Amino acid sequence: MTNKVSTNDLDVRVVRPSDVRAELNYAFNRKRPVFIWGPPGVGKSEIVDSITQERSGFMIDLRLALMEPTDLRGIPYFNEKNGTMEWATPSDLPSQELADQYESVILFLDEMNQAPQSVQAAAYQLILNRRLGSYVLPDNVLIVAAGNRESDRGVAYRMPSPLANRFVHLEMGVDFEDWQTWALENKISADVVGFLTSNKMDLFNFDPRTASRAFATPRSWTFVSEMLPKDGEDISNSRLHDLIAGTVGDGVATKFMAHRALSSKLPVPSDILSGKVTTLTTEAKEISAMFSLTTSLCYELKDFVDRNGKKKMDELYKMADNFFNFMMENFDTEMTVLGGRTALKVYKLPLEPRKVPCIEKFFKKHGKLIIEAHNA
Repeated sequence: MTNKVSTNDLDVRVVRPSDVRAELNYAFNRKRPVFIWGPPGVGKSEIVDSITQERSGFMIDLRLALMEPTDLRGIPYFNEKNGTMEWATPSDLPSQELADQYESVILFLDEMNQAPQSVQAAAYQLILNRRLGSYVLPDNVLIVAAGNRESDRGVAYRMPSPLANRFVHLEMGVDFEDWQTWALENKISADVVGFLTSNKMDLFNFDPRTASRAFATPRSWTFVSEMLPKDGEDISNSRLHDLIAGTVGDGVATKFMAHRALSSKLPVPSDILSGKVTTLTTEAKEISAMFSLTTSLCYELKDFVDRNGKKKMDELYKMADNFFNFMMENFDTEMTVLGGRTALKVYKLPLEPRKVPCIEKFFKKHGKLIIEAHNA
């Protein structure tokens, strides 16, 4: 799915992260350099890193904003044997020896448009001809660059048109469903996932026109997830509020802390999966807290499978039956679909439908919605 926005009177096609991933892979297969544009914190570098891993590759991350032209071009030296001036190739660029060890090497030129034009000029020949002087890029090296937009009001230099014309340009936006799937796969805190599922507008609120130092982005929510206390850790709500406000802004932090207070009153996921708890009290049915509970239940099931593999399948089937029954009895459609999609599509839990008594009823009621959500 793409959208069009107007930036400096130009129509720009904004691409969701999952499509950027697919299109970047497609361009890579044709060895076309790609430039990923986007506001800060939307996950540009994370996509490049994950594609590198999928390709069994190796990523070289060059932050061009911190480099001098000689960091790319190298420095000249006098070759006494030949009586000529030659260039010493920088060690940061991939050698043939390195390239031979991997299926592909991703040369990631990050913050490219934040680099002075002298540095961009040094990169020009590398991108245009895949060489710099006597240095030649190995055949399996793929080039991708990234940077913030000029409208984001960060430090940026306009890219020379001849250089810009060498790239395929993709402008990446924020898409909640893509982020939610990524968050579930990467065990982002259930409190964060639950809060944002019911407050989608708070996933990203960056506004370059304001002077706010802290603002919400997918990256800063990852920081919030890491900031939350683990079992055995102790921090006062006031101090935690200060830290979260310094990460996503005070207004959003206040809402999130209120959400955490409600979530703490919900049943323990293990009690639901064991069948000890089968219903929720009316006062516990606050929507964002229930989204957190749904996520926590899915995490608990996934952890059980990760710990036990196929050793305790009968116990897993009982837990799954309690899971689906509890959702159908207590949650509305959106939350139930989230739980089913996470368990069956994201985590691919090894469930045999005939051994989970209520799963047939679940699929009759919600199966079509889960398939539609997965294919959206």
